[in-house]
Formats: sequence, C-alpha cells, structure tokens
Amino acid sequence: MTRKTAQPSADAPSAALRWRGHSADAREPWQRLTIAEAFARHAGIDLLATAPEPARPNASLLAAAAARIGVAPHPGDDWETLFFRILLERIEPHLGITAPTILYDYPLSMAALSRRRPDDPRLAERFEVYICGLELANAFGELTDAAEQRARFLADQARKRQLYGHTYALDEDFLAALEHGLPDCAGIALGFDRLVMLATGADHIEEVLWAPVI
Repeated sequence: MTRKTAQPSADAPSAALRWRGHSADAREPWQRLTIAEAFARHAGIDLLATAPEPARPNASLLAAAAARIGVAPHPGDDWETLFFRILLERIEPHLGITAPTILYDYPLSMAALSRRRPDDPRLAERFEVYICGLELANAFGELTDAAEQRARFLADQARKRQLYGHTYALDEDFLAALEHGLPDCAGIALGFDRLVMLATGADHIEEVLWAPVI
C-alpha cells in the first residue's frame, strides 16, 4: 500500500508570518547562523576578535570596528552597548526573512544565565529565534555551576557600579539553590504578543496587547 502525502490546496490559507513589509513561512527549512557568522556576513566584523578575553571583551576594539562601517560609537559606550547597536542596525533586519532564523553561539560575555560551550569556552549555549527581523524567542542551556554563576554576578555588580555608581545585592537564594543541585536543563522564552503580531501582520505591539499599558 502506497501512502500519499497530503498537499495544501491552492486555496488553503497562507501560513506566512508578516511584519513591516517582510514575510516568512515557518514550514520552510529554518536557517541557522552563529553570532560570529552574522556579524561577519552583515557587518563585516570579526566579533570574536574584539573579545581576546572572552569574559571581558574589549570595547575599544569593537568601537573601532563599528566606526569603520559607519555605526558611530558614543562616549561611554561599553562592549555590550556597541554589540546591540550593531545588531539592531545592521544584522536584525536580515534575520528570519522568508524563513525563521536561529541565531546561536553567543559570546561568553552575553551568556546571561547560560552555560559555556564545553568545546569552545569563548561561547555560550544560547540562541534566539528571529522571524521577519523580529526577535521572537530567547533560549539557553541553564548554567548549573554555582561558583561560576557567583563570579558572573560579582562581575556584573562591578560593571554596574562603574557605570551607575550603585548596584544590587546578590541573589543568595538563587545561588543557594544552585549549590543544592540543579540537573542539566534548558528553557526557551517565547514572546506571545510578538507571535500574535507576526500572525496578524501588525506593525506595533500596542495593536495586539490584550490589556492597555499604563
């Protein structure tokens, strides 16, 4: 007996997701792109070369690279600020066009709560999903090493104190939970309102919010 695969009819509703003049079909093969590949392809920047010390990337190196492509650094910009400005201006508009894009292998300094890649300590096990140039989801393998998480929190405290003159207390309850033991796990946060935007073709998130924002 031969099994036939059902084909969509010509008058079937479109599965295209739309946002600000772009469209993508989630049924098409998803694209996969590392952060380093995205910066090289769309901005001509060797991103990892600007982080010779992965946990402490060099803002001056990234500022020079940004200036070469016409993305103006501002006084006081740190590496993370420059990273997001380049990502927003030069890279995000190209992601998830015609099909969703998985952007993965974030630099270690952008790890948030994600663990390092065991085969490349410059990178973190984190990815984001983009559709039509819009970030839809953020995911990572959870960091379960309490000592490394404490070190990251302390480094972030020092950075915020340098930038703003004050910082926040460590989340000792969270660190104690990690010390108690957390099995290997991962998670993904999906922006439901953004998904509704893509499904309806709305240009602004205010058009799809179920309750007014005060």
